[in-house]
Amino acid sequence: MTPVDIHDTDIEEATRRLRAKGEPFAIATVVRTLGLTAAKPGAKAVLGADGSLVQGWIGGGCVRSALARSARECLQAGGPQLISLHPSEVLAEKGVDAGEDHDGIRFARNGCPSKGSMDIFVEPILPLPELLIYGRSPVALALSKLAEGFQWAVQPAVAGSGLIPLPEGARRMVVVATQGQGDLDCLKAALDSKSEFIAFVGSRRKFAALSQRLQDSGVAARQLDQVRAPAGLAIDAVTPDEIALSILAELIQQRRRDSREAPQ
Repeated sequence: MTPVDIHDTDIEEATRRLRAKGEPFAIATVVRTLGLTAAKPGAKAVLGADGSLVQGWIGGGCVRSALARSARECLQAGGPQLISLHPSEVLAEKGVDAGEDHDGIRFARNGCPSKGSMDIFVEPILPLPELLIYGRSPVALALSKLAEGFQWAVQPAVAGSGLIPLPEGARRMVVVATQGQGDLDCLKAALDSKSEFIAFVGSRRKFAALSQRLQDSGVAARQLDQVRAPAGLAIDAVTPDEIALSILAELIQQRRRDSREAPQ
């Protein structure tokens, strides 16, 4: 397959299909070439979670192993990577070994007979984080409407209904906003959901009473310790919309917690 056979519509269709399935993938783009290379700047490819080529074209098999490894690393780390491929003699001239990182660039060996060099930007595309909302209270409805505008995959949840297993790399967070309608059952379902974040809309006193009932039924105290109650950041929220905003702010804080390096 040659570059002329690949159209942007093919790339777009592949990404839409993977997005719809909730699967993580990566997009690789050639940003610079030196010497003789089969792929030229602007060439793109879509790579699956295992690093396999899903769509596009970015060069021959001699660059595929480095590209597949980079895609897997990016998806695991959740951040982009710039890889610079060079023949062995060029790497030696630069004084670097394949696999080393310098100034944010991952160096790799290009084993192609053409002996060219190329820089490829690999960007991970992770599934939207899933937000399960238990309840149909005014706060639940406001949060559902608000969160969709901030790139969350909002799912109404019902206690007792099975949850679809998350694909690799996906994230799940839960808010229990039942406000008196099935609080205990929904809290138990939230604790069983294997989510990274659980929040309960209600006072500390109410949550303490529910926690005691759950512990009496056999739920471990350490499980209950992971629940944020009351839900939301302290912004003196009063209305359902304001409470929903405070909860979304806390969800975003959790979502972005590891996206920035700690200050030195």
